[in-house]
Amino acid sequence: MRWNRFWILGLGTLFTCTFFIKAKNNPVSRKQENPIRTIVIDAGHGGEDPGAKGSYSTEKQVTLAVALKLGKILEDNLPDVKVVYTRKVDRFDDPRRKAQIANDAKGDLFVSIHCNSTGKIRKVTGYKTVYRKKGKRKIATQQPVYGYFASNAKGTETYIWATSKNSAKMESLKQNSVIVLDANSEETKQLMDDTDPETFILLNTLRNAYFDQSLRLSTLIEDEFTKVGRISRGARQRNEKGIWVLSATAMPSVLVELGFISNPEEEDYLNSTNGQQELAMGIFKAIKRYRDELERFTNSRNSSLGEETASRPQAYHKAGKSGKKPAAPRPDDEYCVQLMISDKLYTPGASIFRKLHGNIAREQIVMNKKKMHKYTWRHIKSDQQATTAVRKARKLGFKDAFVTSC
Repeated sequence: MRWNRFWILGLGTLFTCTFFIKAKNNPVSRKQENPIRTIVIDAGHGGEDPGAKGSYSTEKQVTLAVALKLGKILEDNLPDVKVVYTRKVDRFDDPRRKAQIANDAKGDLFVSIHCNSTGKIRKVTGYKTVYRKKGKRKIATQQPVYGYFASNAKGTETYIWATSKNSAKMESLKQNSVIVLDANSEETKQLMDDTDPETFILLNTLRNAYFDQSLRLSTLIEDEFTKVGRISRGARQRNEKGIWVLSATAMPSVLVELGFISNPEEEDYLNSTNGQQELAMGIFKAIKRYRDELERFTNSRNSSLGEETASRPQAYHKAGKSGKKPAAPRPDDEYCVQLMISDKLYTPGASIFRKLHGNIAREQIVMNKKKMHKYTWRHIKSDQQATTAVRKARKLGFKDAFVTSC
């Protein structure tokens, strides 16, 4: 039931985006019944960049082998899906180039494949006798002897971009608006007006939907890995170096860490044909589940909202060249501003929210198996008010604030 609500919200926002664009006479050509048409697979590192190193193999070798196996499985089992590779040989491409390949391909999903690594562990292996002078005498002391051993860290992780990178993700959507919206350049330039509140809300809504979908896919991938006995270290947000490509791709995106190449046991698994096939199959099964869920809820959402949207297109119309004002929102049209997600518990009347002068709601959620609190500024009646509310919230210290549906 929890995931049903999750998908309904995410897909509802995507449907709103689609309808918003159609109302501007910019028809979207993507078929709603087939939401995943192009999948971009990125084999991490390559060429002069070997990535992490094991005792006898490198990350670039493992990621390419698994990426090619995953692509073959997708092509064999989902013939209606186009598979695009950022590389199929031992070649280095800058992350910006990889993002460009994905965006130019009009990808509906971006999967980047990597291997994890940790440093060696220092342990005491014995002691040696050392003599030191104390006056005219020599005193014997025991000094530890250290040895360095491979880490025993193991398991898989799947990452999505952190919410602190939301602005970068929205910028990639804006820069690739022709691709994302399937609109021609001139019309898109008019649509993507930075000063227009409707543009701001459209991009925020689309980005939020992509975030939700990326989070869902990352969870499904880790679930499939655990089914075959892999240790899952969880689906997580990530904000450090090496994750930039996720926020630069204008589509749902995840980065999969297959295991620790620095662990001899894991390195053997990662280099074995059976291990690589098992990992590729796990990612495929997760993508298949993700696509089936997305397809099912998209079709359900379309059928349930078809009559309603047909009867009130004016709610999202924008003023045209005639200078007419846009139709006023219906009474049930409402926006919210997500202020932050924190492990700290605040009451709605806490001093941190006092200067907002709004209706603040708190919702308990679970992230990375940890209880967190989501704080939302609710009951905002128009897109202009929502835009103003976001700007005010950010000035007051809520740097990750964004507009979302209520």
